[in-house]
Amino acid sequence: MLSTLRAAHAAMILTIAGAAVAFAHHGWSWTQDEFFTLEGVITAVYVGNPHATLDIDAEGQSWRVELAPLRATTRAGFSEDAARIGDEVVAIGHRSRDDEERRMKAVRLIVNGKTYDVYPSRVPPA
Repeated sequence: MLSTLRAAHAAMILTIAGAAVAFAHHGWSWTQDEFFTLEGVITAVYVGNPHATLDIDAEGQSWRVELAPLRATTRAGFSEDAARIGDEVVAIGHRSRDDEERRMKAVRLIVNGKTYDVYPSRVPPA
């Protein structure tokens, strides 16, 4: 009985810890407040869970661009068919607070002249 309680307690702690890590990763706390614009060429496209990503070559530097969770990304019209390796892209959003890290969270993408607002409530004013 005591070992069952300990196991249940340990499972509960691991579940809470895992949820906290997932929440921290998917929040905005790791990004700067100011808007950031990145222009470059797509080198990889992933549309899936937990969120879509693009890898972009911008002036010889490789950047990871995180989009919204899958449902919001596809609701914005962005799918695997929307962008191809070699396409030019403009990503607007917020870069990492760590200036050494080439990573950003995009709120808007422009690919082949088409705009995808993956976080429409967060896009910069016109």
